Amino acid sequence: MPFTMDPSRTAVIVVDMQNDFASEGGAFAYAGNDITPIQNVVAPTSRVRAAARETGMKVLYLKSEYRPDLADLGAPDSKYWGVMHFVGIGVPTTGPDGRPSRIFIKDTWNTDIVIELTPEPSDIVVVKHRFSGFYGTNLDGILRGLGVRELVFTGCTTSVCVESTLRDAMFRDYRCLLLADCTAEPIGQGLARSNHEASLLVTQIAFGWVSESAALIEALEAQAIAARSLS
Repeated sequence: MPFTMDPSRTAVIVVDMQNDFASEGGAFAYAGNDITPIQNVVAPTSRVRAAARETGMKVLYLKSEYRPDLADLGAPDSKYWGVMHFVGIGVPTTGPDGRPSRIFIKDTWNTDIVIELTPEPSDIVVVKHRFSGFYGTNLDGILRGLGVRELVFTGCTTSVCVESTLRDAMFRDYRCLLLADCTAEPIGQGLARSNHEASLLVTQIAFGWVSESAALIEALEAQAIAARSLS
């Protein structure tokens, strides 16, 4: 079954494209991860945003950030707590402008969306405290209020925050499209099959559709031409 969409009922979801994941001085670089694959999705994601906005599609951002006292991080004996401490949550850093910052702490450079993907005033930013953008947030209410039924997923990481959010979306009866060249994943790099590739496979089989940014942009441009011809 092909993925079809009505732009008026579709939203682009940009997952965790913030400095902690995509910039030197962020959490992933601190933990020793190669952030090049995540940096490489910035350009195609920017093109998708632009094409989506031309058709009136909404753009929503998810970002991971926490209070300075980490009161919203969850139980200290949870796996999530351990993972977040492994990537340096709360560790002091210095932003490119020389100002003090802290890994994954709200209102700091670390949790800012990367400058190339800075949200526009019409975009919506949803803060999350777990891997899924639906857990403990008002994301579902926002989407339903907008009349959205189809979601286009971009961002990082493919097998964790992107896939967690996409699965939760599917369970809520959203139709989900994952863009392979607009998502990235450091886990499993160098293996015969990376976690990124595994997520593409399981999404295609069980949770949604997979495509590339060029195909989506081409489809949106064709829809725009058809709409103009009828006006």
